[in-house]
Amino acid sequence: MIYHKFQKHRKKWFALSVFVWMFFSANLLYDSIPNEIYRIKGDEGEIRFSLPVAVERKEEESVPALNHVSGRLSGTEISQDYRLSCKFLNLIPVKEVTVHVVEKSYVAPSGMPIGIYAKTKGVLVIGTGKVTARDGLNYEPADQIVKGGDYIVSANGAEISDKEDLVDQVNASLGNAVVLTVLREGDLIDVKIQPVALEDGSYKLGVWVRDDMAGVGTLTYVKNSLEFGALGHPVSDADTGSMIELADGKVYHTDIVGIVKGENGSPGELTGVINYKDENCLGSIAQNTKTGIYGTLSKFPEGTEETYLEVGYKQDIEKGGAYILSSLDGTLRRYQIEIDEVDYSDKEENKGILFHVTDDALLSQTGGIVQGMSGSPILQGDKVIGAVTHVFISDATKGYGVFIEKMLEH
Repeated sequence: MIYHKFQKHRKKWFALSVFVWMFFSANLLYDSIPNEIYRIKGDEGEIRFSLPVAVERKEEESVPALNHVSGRLSGTEISQDYRLSCKFLNLIPVKEVTVHVVEKSYVAPSGMPIGIYAKTKGVLVIGTGKVTARDGLNYEPADQIVKGGDYIVSANGAEISDKEDLVDQVNASLGNAVVLTVLREGDLIDVKIQPVALEDGSYKLGVWVRDDMAGVGTLTYVKNSLEFGALGHPVSDADTGSMIELADGKVYHTDIVGIVKGENGSPGELTGVINYKDENCLGSIAQNTKTGIYGTLSKFPEGTEETYLEVGYKQDIEKGGAYILSSLDGTLRRYQIEIDEVDYSDKEENKGILFHVTDDALLSQTGGIVQGMSGSPILQGDKVIGAVTHVFISDATKGYGVFIEKMLEH
């Protein structure tokens, strides 16, 4: 009897184990196939994935075409896009992949450092704090009302564009409640805060705010229209970690004056000097997104070669040797890296390429990837395939990159 019960439970556990294995295997297979790919018009070769899946084309009705260069829909062109049905062992449907048919694209890879200056949309709330009032007591009027990452865009109906605007409106309230319109995670909400009267006759809300930021990054590419992409990741606030809601911004010529070498547990950084004179302004920033900053240059940046290379797409990327293009001392150089993994899952937009640095010169100078190198273009086979985005804090020799096609969608 005991033996039969043991056998019965054993079969159940075996069946459960098989189910769990199949579930995780199916998810792994699903994530190993991209949701969408770009394909050059006229390239009629068979599409294959390095997986045990059969690929079959599905014809669909024509739709407005995606202009890959501008990222906008055109109502005058007819799309040649189509979908692929992927089946495991030619039997079990796994996924459908959208194929965007595009013309060949070319960009001039840069790798030159740039200074970035950005004005926030309204003022960014960093946090709240206590205020010592006229009566000598401490109050925290904004506690649990606003939070870090909020953007104050108006006060009592008046537009707020910088910190001075907010101070003026709070003092103009003469102690009456101030209604703030706050942008929070894409939604506008109204909140009411009672200002605290200070001994000097002014009023405060107990809110710490910021209205601009500056930093150093790397220019990734320039198009022949002088549109550019840089960074490969968003401009984010250092205190809140949130992506900056941009009102406007500019990019400037910058000189690298110091390098803090990266070590395990410390990523290191490039230190640059930004001169905000008009003659050093390279152009304006139009967008701050999860995959970088985008805008238009007023002139071709000094140090960037006006040589246009073909764009390479994620399905063409191979494990093995590649280069990053970067300037640490004013001179543009190619540094050797090794691509370890290509992640098609789209779970993190700017971590599609996993690589490690093999170049002795770069390892000697920086220890690997350091802050400020984000945006350095990644080249393989004379094609631009991506840009550096992150460094491993635990290992400065390892980094992530974003697919260049993700940046070109903007």
